[in-house]
Amino acid sequence: MKRLFTRRYFLGTAAAAGAFGPQVVAAAPPTASLRPVLRGEDFFKRAVRNVEDIFAEAKLAGKVSFAVTDTATGMALEAQDATTGRPPASVTKAITALYALDALGDDHQFETQLLATGGVVNGEIEGDLVLVGGGDPTLDTDALAAMAANLKAAGVIGVKGEFKVFEAGLPVLARIDLEQPDQVGYNPGVSSLALNYNRVHFEWKRTDGNYAVTMEGRTEKYRPSVRMAVMQIRDRASPVYTYEDRGGIDAWSVARGALGRNGSRWLPVRKPGLYAGEVFQTLAGSQGIRLSAPKLVDAVPAGEVLVRHQSPNLRRILRDMLKWSVNLTAEMMGLAATVARGHKPESLQASAEHMNAWAQANLGMQAAALVDHSGLGDDSRVTANDMVTALVKVHSSGLRDILKPIGMRDEKRKVIKDHPIKVDAKTGTLNFVSSLAGYLTGPDGTEMAFAIFAADEGIRATLTRAEREGPAGGVSWNRRAKRMQQQLIERWGVLYGA
Repeated sequence: MKRLFTRRYFLGTAAAAGAFGPQVVAAAPPTASLRPVLRGEDFFKRAVRNVEDIFAEAKLAGKVSFAVTDTATGMALEAQDATTGRPPASVTKAITALYALDALGDDHQFETQLLATGGVVNGEIEGDLVLVGGGDPTLDTDALAAMAANLKAAGVIGVKGEFKVFEAGLPVLARIDLEQPDQVGYNPGVSSLALNYNRVHFEWKRTDGNYAVTMEGRTEKYRPSVRMAVMQIRDRASPVYTYEDRGGIDAWSVARGALGRNGSRWLPVRKPGLYAGEVFQTLAGSQGIRLSAPKLVDAVPAGEVLVRHQSPNLRRILRDMLKWSVNLTAEMMGLAATVARGHKPESLQASAEHMNAWAQANLGMQAAALVDHSGLGDDSRVTANDMVTALVKVHSSGLRDILKPIGMRDEKRKVIKDHPIKVDAKTGTLNFVSSLAGYLTGPDGTEMAFAIFAADEGIRATLTRAEREGPAGGVSWNRRAKRMQQQLIERWGVLYGA
């Protein structure tokens, strides 16, 4: 039988859970409320499960902070430990999106250029060809292939000078967070030139006991091999992967026993400029334009722009960032916003400090302490009160339109399409951290802003760097936290929006 979360369903479920009776808990609804005293048809609200029971079932008591506020009135409806700073994880990206939109505007586009020095004579560039990274986080191999084709269409047949690459429009960093395992693709290098989200495709195939390995800047259309990232297979039990910066090369090794027969994964690129340069060199060669090996430069030389590639507009980039939770996009957009404000940050933390100050001045967040723009860093802290304050302040700004719809799920974890509570929010997940913040609309149309931050920092503190890709117990902990989030949202939808 299909289960619908109607008022009758809420009452039935609560009764089955033994949730009837008085509820006196720290997070109970305010005693003074703009809403009428429960009577008549609203009597069912007394059956809603209390917060203590929800926390007890999730086994997360003492590890959760939350707050929920009516966006129309600004009235605080319910809160628990809401002034305690907890790791926001990728909920940070919602703040970054607001920061970038304020600095750059919805329609801002990032431009990647091919620039020629010395002019073009009879199809040959007299000086150098320069690939100039303009901060586009969406650039991929297909886009570089189009730029190579456009360079040929512009009449270029050769380059007398060198092929150079500029990536220093933003700080150039080998990785987002130093504490993550080497091999995780969500922790790549950062610069103003990013290709394929700064990931290289590692694929292995076993034939007659031996492995064939490729490292490629792959898309659906193209598979250019790269030399700046190499892989060696080692006979060892552990570690599964190792990484070494070997003379300008991303040198990887992998344990043979971990590979199985065939497979693939994306590995992070630590040298974004060289990666994009090598891929473009190959693609230009396929157009008959021979280039020297890419050489990094610290400044953009004077010259003529021959080819331009523009990104989608910022609002679309941010919508996709929030949907897919792309760490690299968040860091590049946060850095770009800081640079647009006239600052020259040398690190993600320095840029995040500017964002913290902006959030205090513009969003009313009093205790925001972020160390990056993606939420990947362990030391970031945000309070539930601060997050909800920001969401209420900007609730009419269009942020909800680019947040991800979060479906309510039944007991089998299937999304209930016609659930009467509608949620648009940003999720956040780290090991033993689960966050959710955004907006919910109750069955009667009442809109609320909410934030839920759950973290077991004690367990996190025991994890080694190697364990962070998949620690024991992490999946079940996260599943319990997400179930708790839904139960809290359903509670609020019934109490304040039904």
